[in-house]
Amino acid sequence: MLDYADKLTTAPRTMTPGDIDRLRGAGFDDRGIHDICAVTAYFAFVNRIADGLGVELETT
Repeated sequence: MLDYADKLTTAPRTMTPGDIDRLRGAGFDDRGIHDICAVTAYFAFVNRIADGLGVELETT
């Protein structure tokens, strides 16, 4: 799962059906694969928005 998420984040154009097959082989069903993809994409999106707007972390 983490290899899939890393590849989707760093090299999305290189994704292949084999990447999904490996997730299925690890026991993930279609819903689980969808959730992994959606959460990975969401965090990439939010991080790019924050970086693009110059958002800085709050200090406590």
